[in-house]
Amino acid sequence: MARIAGVDLPREKPARSALTYIFGIGESRALQILNATSIDPQKRMGEMTDDEINRLRGTIESSFRVEGELRTEIEMNIRRLQDIGCYRGIRHRRHLPVRGQRTHTNARTRKGPRRQVAGARKKGKK
Repeated sequence: MARIAGVDLPREKPARSALTYIFGIGESRALQILNATSIDPQKRMGEMTDDEINRLRGTIESSFRVEGELRTEIEMNIRRLQDIGCYRGIRHRRHLPVRGQRTHTNARTRKGPRRQVAGARKKGKK
């Protein structure tokens, strides 16, 4: 099993799909990396030689922020927004949608499960 950027990549998947298991690498970036290292995107990870895996590892580590480094950068960006007290930072702090979505209804993914309010019930029921 190939291990790149601290992630075990599945042996049975094609290289372009397997690379997406790394946080920070999607489909298009995976194809970019494979073209830069001149590796066939359809080649399965289990069929790759050590030289090809080392080329992949070198390209990813030198050219892109992935996994822990990327997560840290994202976290620091959010903390900066919160510290300066901007609108987006306040929305992050309150666990509300940041990009202008409505919250009167919906937004349950971001807000979490509904909390019961004492005395509130559906109309028409006793």
